[in-house]
Amino acid sequence: MSLTPLTAVGPIDGRYIEKTSELQSYFSESALIKYRIKVEVEYFIALCNLPIKQLKKFPVNKFFDLRKLYKEFKIEYAEKIKNIEKITNHDVKAVEYFIKEKMDELELKEFKEFIHFGLTSQDINNTAVPNSIKDAMEKVFTPSIKLIIQMLKEKAEIWQDLPLLARTHGQAASPTRMGKEIQVFVERLEKQIKLLNFIPYNAKFGGATGNFNAHHIAYSSINWKKFADDFIKNAFALDRQQNTTQIEHYDNLAALMHNICRINTILIDFSRDIWTYISMDYFKQKIKKGEVGSSAMPHKVNPIDFENAEGNLEMANGIFETLSKKLPVSRLQRDLTDSTVLRNIGVPFAHTMIALNSLEKGINKLMINEQKILLDLENNWAIVAEALQTILRREGYPNPYEELKKLTRKNSVINAKSISEFINQLEIKESIKEELQKITPQNYLGVK
Repeated sequence: MSLTPLTAVGPIDGRYIEKTSELQSYFSESALIKYRIKVEVEYFIALCNLPIKQLKKFPVNKFFDLRKLYKEFKIEYAEKIKNIEKITNHDVKAVEYFIKEKMDELELKEFKEFIHFGLTSQDINNTAVPNSIKDAMEKVFTPSIKLIIQMLKEKAEIWQDLPLLARTHGQAASPTRMGKEIQVFVERLEKQIKLLNFIPYNAKFGGATGNFNAHHIAYSSINWKKFADDFIKNAFALDRQQNTTQIEHYDNLAALMHNICRINTILIDFSRDIWTYISMDYFKQKIKKGEVGSSAMPHKVNPIDFENAEGNLEMANGIFETLSKKLPVSRLQRDLTDSTVLRNIGVPFAHTMIALNSLEKGINKLMINEQKILLDLENNWAIVAEALQTILRREGYPNPYEELKKLTRKNSVINAKSISEFINQLEIKESIKEELQKITPQNYLGVK
């Protein structure tokens, strides 16, 4: 059976393939192979720029041809490498043999043993993978989350003056503004994006156990630490970890994933709030012709975009958290468990992108139901009790909190009339009564 969206085992490559296909360029098996080729090629070119006599005669015009292997990467290359892997039973060695074959074709046979010179597989993997993650973050994740933030900013601007009944513990509370409540999520997301930008993308590049053993024994006069630092920075814009085992620490990768988890958690919180507002009829949703809300109830327009987002964000966080716990732990100088789980790095990114796509759709569908929002405010005059007792405190009125508690904390209707009557019976100046009478659920909104 061939792999199609209908035969894929998981939804990220099946049902949601249109929303995740962009990530194939960074997290697929062929993408990993392409990034590995990039590391091997750029490393060889960097070696050619060192005082290594065996590479002095390398024709520099051939750099272009070597770089074409990853810059003009073809799926046929990946297929060829996978066929080599069937023999080697080693994925990185298969990449090395593939490049060597290409060097034979380019009549560069005498130089090909400097492909993968002195390296271990993890020098390649722990440079290729962070390079791919960095690219995916910059080209896919960051633009998507910034789009969501911008959409929320626009909504916050539109609704900045719309009074809204706040709820604490699910109960009516001092009113707020719809725009400000949206701005809360903008601020939270922007702060996490700012923190995200401080986390470095690390590479490990130091030989079999991190000491440049093979490099040093072959060319002891070369400062291999400086070479590696410069190579990793200049070729990939990554930071090289200085003291490592065979593999990178993954600590900063774990920090990156934790940070994305926090962003996702904020979006879960947002999704649940909007879901609740929709259930309260504060928002309507634009109706798309032909869509069905319920298979049984024709009237329903379900908040499916926010539900989809919540579910996929939870899936993403679960996998991110598992990866961030597992990856920094490895027995002695290394075991192979990091390789096993790291292959799943694209999965939580895919669930996150599905969620961001759903949020974009959902936010675009929202239509404010101002009539219902204002009606709820009008039906909850008890919320001005805080305002009344605060002014009475200011004026030195005895036990104002207790007086307002007696008025409002009972199972009877509190409305404009009962509030007005309460104010009128107070033994206070007329000017203060006038001040109190002006307070309504619609204007008791604090500062903007």
